[in-house]
Amino acid sequence: MAYDFSQLKLRIKDTEEWLRKELTGIRTGRANMAVLDTIQVEMYGSYMPVNQLANISLEDVRTLRIAPWDSSASKAIEKAIAGSNLGLSTAVDDKGIRLFFPELTGERRAMLVKVAKEKMEDARVALRKERETAWDDVQKKEKEGIISEDDRFRAKEEMQKYIDEGNNNLEALFVKKEQEILN
Repeated sequence: MAYDFSQLKLRIKDTEEWLRKELTGIRTGRANMAVLDTIQVEMYGSYMPVNQLANISLEDVRTLRIAPWDSSASKAIEKAIAGSNLGLSTAVDDKGIRLFFPELTGERRAMLVKVAKEKMEDARVALRKERETAWDDVQKKEKEGIISEDDRFRAKEEMQKYIDEGNNNLEALFVKKEQEILN
């Protein structure tokens, strides 16, 4: 009887999706609405994403326009953006908030690549934990007599294949983001 790796595959996919989302939050010098996805604004007694409080539009290559539906939300949105440490500058006017993406310096680019690499390493650690969990389960099933010793060895090889594929996908996401940041 072969071991079922559906949970492991699902967790690998979840980890890849997490890294993809985290990397979109790292700005690259161009205005990108996805950079606001990770910002939570304290409004109405709870934390809400910016896109649930305002319309977000692209004004030009380096500027986003945030038009809150409730004008009282402008200050809270501006405060949340300032506290997010994204290095963006804001200007409040009668129509809402303008968000400026400054040109990236060489030092800032290197720092952003370092942040992206840390996110990738976090994702790799998560994959290692998932591998350990799956391997422990395989060994437990062998001790219980559910799978044979040969099946355990086959399962280990198959599991490593999935982990290697996941690591390759994480690496590809990182390399793509690194190129985005450096260019």
